[in-house]
Amino acid sequence: MGLEIVTFGCRLNTYESEVMRREAESAGLAALPGGAVIVNTCAVTAEAVRQARQSIRKARRDNPAARIVVTGCAAQTDPKSFADMEEVDLVLGNEEKLAANSYRALPDFGVNDTEKVRVNDIFSVRETASHMVDAIEGRARAFVQVQNGCDHRCTFCIIPYGRGNSRSVPMGAAVEQVKRLAGNGYAEIVLSGVDMTSYGADLPGAPRLGRLVKTLLRQVPEMKRLRLSSIDSVEADDDLLDAIATETRLMPHLHLSLQAGDDMILKRMKRRHLRDQSIRFCEDVRRLRPDMVFGADLIAGFPTETGAMFENSLRLVQECGLTHLHVFPFSPREGTPAARMPQLPRAVVKERAARLRAAGEAAYRRHLDAMTGTRQSVLVEREGLGRTEGFTLAAIDAGQPGEIIPARIAGHDGQRLTAVTDTVPAQAA
Repeated sequence: MGLEIVTFGCRLNTYESEVMRREAESAGLAALPGGAVIVNTCAVTAEAVRQARQSIRKARRDNPAARIVVTGCAAQTDPKSFADMEEVDLVLGNEEKLAANSYRALPDFGVNDTEKVRVNDIFSVRETASHMVDAIEGRARAFVQVQNGCDHRCTFCIIPYGRGNSRSVPMGAAVEQVKRLAGNGYAEIVLSGVDMTSYGADLPGAPRLGRLVKTLLRQVPEMKRLRLSSIDSVEADDDLLDAIATETRLMPHLHLSLQAGDDMILKRMKRRHLRDQSIRFCEDVRRLRPDMVFGADLIAGFPTETGAMFENSLRLVQECGLTHLHVFPFSPREGTPAARMPQLPRAVVKERAARLRAAGEAAYRRHLDAMTGTRQSVLVEREGLGRTEGFTLAAIDAGQPGEIIPARIAGHDGQRLTAVTDTVPAQAA
């Protein structure tokens, strides 16, 4: 069977799974008689944890002789619950999962598994190492971790307890990683982190994210595309805004951590922005980069949310001009302040989430309509499918995975654009 890694959650988990693959293989997991399965979990919602448990049980049913290792944010925040699953051989924390030594002792586990849990205090971790990877398996773009952890304590969020405090990868190490990946043929590099706009506060001189972006673009000229994962708009620095306005290789797509569009709910979430700041940020960025496409995370049914408060969040879709929505029905996470607040009925939470998703789908269709007739550069992800610079999915009739193909947008099917490449007649002999 070899080694299988099942990944849940964010782009950072995707990147870390590739580091885990390398470290686990060097530790010999792939050579075990029954093989091994590593489940890299997410803790952002109760549903994500449920799906991870379901995956673990399926892995055991499908591979009775395999050794099963569980790690990731859910394992970090609640290791005992996974250790109690009879299917699980070892539970590793988020720091431990990135070291080969954590996997080397796995074959020793048997009846006496008193060391089944290896999860240390994540808040004791002070640095984020630059874990070099040469490729991201099965993907046309490569992810580079530049930051980990979070110093903020939003009342709904358990992720700081899974990731620890904010810490940054030194700029030189990030440049080296991007150079290696661009040299290996990746046309697009995606910078990732838990709270990426806090980048650099813990480094000498406290460089900001914008400086890192400009440095990467300047020092890695062979990199064709640079993309940012989720950012906190209120923390966007001047250099970042300048790069958005002037650097064509920085992709015109930002995914914003908005969460809500009502000021009282934002305060109860302990967010650091108000609704007008979100709207103004989107307007300002569009003036700098008219083709900018915005995505956003939004939570429906936060505790104490009234109908009028929800309507403010609903209107934010149009007022910010959002296109790619990630909608989360509020999910109380044990240990967070929001879990102790007065909860809404689950039926109300689900209904509001459905309305937000419907607004997002309508906005996305309007975006597809607006793209029709334009010319776009499409990065082919797999045969027949790619994404535009604005991260819109497109069916395309040419190109190999990893190629950037210029194309005309002929229409869409409600889900993806139809990109048609120009045909050049063959020269007469």
